[in-house]
Amino acid sequence: MQLFQFFASCPRGLETVLATELDELGASTIAAVDGGVSFSGSWLLMMKANLHSRIASRFLWKLDERAYVREDDLYRLALKIDWPALFAVENTIKVGVTAVKSPLRSTNLAALKVKDAICDRFRQVGGTRPSVDTQEPDMRIQLFLTDKTATIYLDTSGEALFKRGYRVEAVEAPLRENLAAGILALSGWQIDEPLYDPMCGSGTFLIEAALKARNIAPGSRRTFAFQYLRQHDEKTWQSLRSEAKNAERNEQPLQISGSDVSSTALTHAQANLVAAKLDGAISLKQLNMLDAKAPTAEGVLLTNPPYGIRLDEQDKLLAAYPEWGNVLKQRFTGWRAYFFTADPALAKAIRLKPSKKTPLFNGALECRLLEFKMIAGGNRGHD
Repeated sequence: MQLFQFFASCPRGLETVLATELDELGASTIAAVDGGVSFSGSWLLMMKANLHSRIASRFLWKLDERAYVREDDLYRLALKIDWPALFAVENTIKVGVTAVKSPLRSTNLAALKVKDAICDRFRQVGGTRPSVDTQEPDMRIQLFLTDKTATIYLDTSGEALFKRGYRVEAVEAPLRENLAAGILALSGWQIDEPLYDPMCGSGTFLIEAALKARNIAPGSRRTFAFQYLRQHDEKTWQSLRSEAKNAERNEQPLQISGSDVSSTALTHAQANLVAAKLDGAISLKQLNMLDAKAPTAEGVLLTNPPYGIRLDEQDKLLAAYPEWGNVLKQRFTGWRAYFFTADPALAKAIRLKPSKKTPLFNGALECRLLEFKMIAGGNRGHD
């Protein structure tokens, strides 16, 4: 069985849970680095990972890696690759560049050199070249530059994997689906545990939890870039999809509920539930966090509270934090509570001692996942 080298990118802070997920899928030589996980595996594993990964952003296939000094070295590196053997000239392309401590002055020029090499390689074979599409290319080629090495990857995913296909409505600054799934994994939530989000917004935590509980593959409703590749085996792909469909637990009862003070947010959440075919499986109600009550004796409360960028909003939030702490102490004894926040003031102002603080990134925004164990008899919310 031929093994290929891959790199799975993910939101920063989720590398360890992604490595665990890839291990469970059957990947080998797994190594977590900042922003993702490198691994090796078969072509079948790559298809399976695209279909089943809840945490990865993209799966990149590593084509070659060499030392470089100047832009012309990048052209030579890309020209060596037999692009026409990988995909058809009719497929549109886009070259992206990520550079970390690269001595090159312009990433645009680096991208141009790689694009020229790909087009020249196609011209050598058939006289025509693929077209560039910067918006929705069939093939995304990714160049990764360090201070000394250049690596060329081909993106097997296409559109980013957080685009599951169920989000029809989004509130302002929605949480990406794979970040929500990664946070669920970090919380240690188990599918038989009650889960409650008191500030649920458009319902991302709730939907990701339900998809996991019902064993619904996150990629079951979309297409992938690998389907355009010459070595794509449609028969194997369809059997993988059928296998995933048959493994769904659609009758699995869910103890997942959410509430939000905003009726608009709840309308969006309801539309997303319908799109995800989870209508009626998750209970939603309009409620202020201050009126929230634990639906069961034990469970996991997980929420991404609003973050006030405007000063007047920040003051309001700061005043609300100690009240949220009181709600947890008075009504959520026996629960584990998780707040995912970009506001450094929350940890202190809630007046509970976090048992854990996990640094995470929501795009470029540095955040924390705060854990509060609401132990019976210990109103400080820690052991």
